[in-house]
Amino acid sequence: MDIQNIQERLKWLPPRWLVGMEKYLRRIPAVKSMIEKEYEGIMTQLEGTVKPYRQDFPTFAHIPETGFDREELLRQLEALKGREEARWKEGYASGAVYNGDDAFVDFLNRVYAIHSQANPLHADIWPSASKFESEIVAMTARMLGASEADAEICGTVTSGGTESILLAMKTYRDWARDRRGIRRPEIIAPVTAHPAFDKAAQYFRIKMIHTPVGPDFHADVRAVERAISRNTIAIIGSAPTFPHGVIDPIRELSKLARQRGIGFHTDSCLGGFILPWAERLSYPIPPFDFRLPGVTSMSADTHKYGYAAKGTSVVLYRGLELRRYQYFTAADWPGGLYFSPNMAGSRPGGLSAVCWAAMISMGESGYLDATRRILETAVAIKKGIAEIPELHVLGDPLWIIAFASESLDIYKVMDFMLGRKWSLNPLHKPSAVHIALTLRHAQAGVVERFIRDLREAVEHVKAHPEEKGESAPVYGMAATLPLRGVVSEMLRRYADLLYKV
Repeated sequence: MDIQNIQERLKWLPPRWLVGMEKYLRRIPAVKSMIEKEYEGIMTQLEGTVKPYRQDFPTFAHIPETGFDREELLRQLEALKGREEARWKEGYASGAVYNGDDAFVDFLNRVYAIHSQANPLHADIWPSASKFESEIVAMTARMLGASEADAEICGTVTSGGTESILLAMKTYRDWARDRRGIRRPEIIAPVTAHPAFDKAAQYFRIKMIHTPVGPDFHADVRAVERAISRNTIAIIGSAPTFPHGVIDPIRELSKLARQRGIGFHTDSCLGGFILPWAERLSYPIPPFDFRLPGVTSMSADTHKYGYAAKGTSVVLYRGLELRRYQYFTAADWPGGLYFSPNMAGSRPGGLSAVCWAAMISMGESGYLDATRRILETAVAIKKGIAEIPELHVLGDPLWIIAFASESLDIYKVMDFMLGRKWSLNPLHKPSAVHIALTLRHAQAGVVERFIRDLREAVEHVKAHPEEKGESAPVYGMAATLPLRGVVSEMLRRYADLLYKV
């Protein structure tokens, strides 16, 4: 018997039974040995992928006795950059780098160099950091539905979408405890919501209630309504969802929240800097932002389609009072009065300067043009996929396009594409693959190359059904294995591998 046999025998069991059954099975020596063998094979397979430089560059497991020559270090760094740059620059990567234009990147690098020593924690030394961050928040709020005279919509700059989401959930927890006396807080999120909400639930001891999505992959409003309890502190909707690129029914969900006096968070980390401009370009964008009175917070990533360097995002709130529950203060520390608006204390002020400069230099016209190019590229990609009989697009996406197959192992298709340098995102439940389009894909020839390679991938998988592929066994197991702890342990071991010298 192997892992596949076990999963076949257990898949009919109710999920709550599997938790106890899994703990029992993993205590059996034969089963434990079989699982360890499976892990070993997968990790050996993955190690070469995540550690490709061992033979070509020096490895440091301890600080060298004397400092390395700086010019030699720069040469090595340039060599590493050269090996990695072509894939994303030529449009082979899903998401990852959202602008990537040489002149624009050089401009942002110059901005960072000018402000590389700045730290927003020390506002007395670097008041410029406060200028940049307050203006980033104000510009983002205005873009996402705050009126010109509306000072009610406020927020902070964070290190990324995950921190924005963590802070929003922590804020709702503390607000609900203080204002409503809730000691066992719950949040409601569709299964397609970003895992950062689950991370927030784990970190801050909030109970996560997952609700299903419909056949169109949009959140099921009735299921969310049924899940509301006296302990619900916030409801989540995505604009759009990461897996399938669809916009949840934010109007209906936020109305539910408002009627019950519950917080509502629109996660627009992916869409915050696309959807407002798409609406201006006359695309049919349903309401999702602060123009809806039930929306009480939002997250939007400036380091994605805001085209800033990696390491900034914005979390927004409806009202100064709500935002204050995000802050940390220490009034009796011997080291003096201390406060921190975000998770971190010291932060790289250079990234805030870069974010501000990116937004100012893009301007409305720049964002409109970038959005137009990306959405036109998406139309061509969707058309090309629709012309491949074995594939179909999931849902009604704008520019994050998930596709699946009824007749082929879609992960084997992805493996073939990997061999052609494409880095796509695997999905499961259902098994699918997506590509998040960026300005890198709007370059001449990229759409044609993608569709040509995708056609060849489909034909290859049809002609060679016996091939296992490299990624297909891993994602196939994760998608179908009922033993969730086994998959979670595999992910932990993968994380260990990343830190292995």
